Amino acid sequence: MTTTEWITDIALILVVFRQLREGRLDLKTFLIPLGIVAYVAHTYLDSVPTGGNDLILVGALVGAGAVLGIAGGVYTRVRTAGEHILIKAGAVSAILWVLGMGARMGFQLWTEHGGADDVARFSLAHHITSDQAWVAAFVLMALTEVVTRLATIFVRGRMLTAGQTAPASNRVAVRP
Repeated sequence: MTTTEWITDIALILVVFRQLREGRLDLKTFLIPLGIVAYVAHTYLDSVPTGGNDLILVGALVGAGAVLGIAGGVYTRVRTAGEHILIKAGAVSAILWVLGMGARMGFQLWTEHGGADDVARFSLAHHITSDQAWVAAFVLMALTEVVTRLATIFVRGRMLTAGQTAPASNRVAVRP
């Protein structure tokens, strides 16, 4: 792994640790992780191979990224304080984030230190046509995990504030 790959992988892992301390849901919450994955996608995603079972591999890892992202967003505490929305990543959210980001990093390290032959045999047996299919699958998994986690947090924040911003005449009165 290059120094740049180490930095981007570690930066993505550290993003959630920044949220272990409760803070405001603001533009930085979205821009930092989206900026990192946009850089990774721009740097490493040349194409998405479509031969053999490449799209099945990509789809499986994108699906895993979506599950991890949505679950991470669900397990992030979202609350209001005055006019601000506050978020705090819980232990489950942090574990899921590190699991997803760490799995990609671990796979890359494993392939560089003895696992490449196993991946080649698996790819041949399952009709995965190239190394680029693996790269695309893991990059798109990371992108999907980030986007779905942020989208889940955003939607939860909007739902939380929807009742507070509606005019009083549109609110439904609940009486015991």
